[in-house]
Amino acid sequence: MAIKRVWNAFLYSISGLKDAIKTQTAFRIELALGLVLFPLALILGQNGIERTFLIGSLMIVLIVELINSSIEAAIDRISLERHELSRKSKDLASAAVFLSLVNVPIVWLLILFQ
Repeated sequence: MAIKRVWNAFLYSISGLKDAIKTQTAFRIELALGLVLFPLALILGQNGIERTFLIGSLMIVLIVELINSSIEAAIDRISLERHELSRKSKDLASAAVFLSLVNVPIVWLLILFQ
């Protein structure tokens, strides 16, 4: 039973990733950036900790973008009508994506130019 739940959770996750790649332009752009920078992180990081931070900063962007897309979809599901709370929710989620993106060059610069 537990193995089936884990398997189903895995399949739902893969479905979500496929949907994000198919429908979310921002996610595709951030994924492409991550795929370019990931090998550089492995090459430029001097040790496991540095590589972890370099790659982790990229993963955070993707994670936050997925959460942002999820929030936007849920708000749009409720109503496409303009509402201050809907705007606020979407703007806050967008701000989280922005901060995760700002985090990437900060981490990379601090690690690579210490």
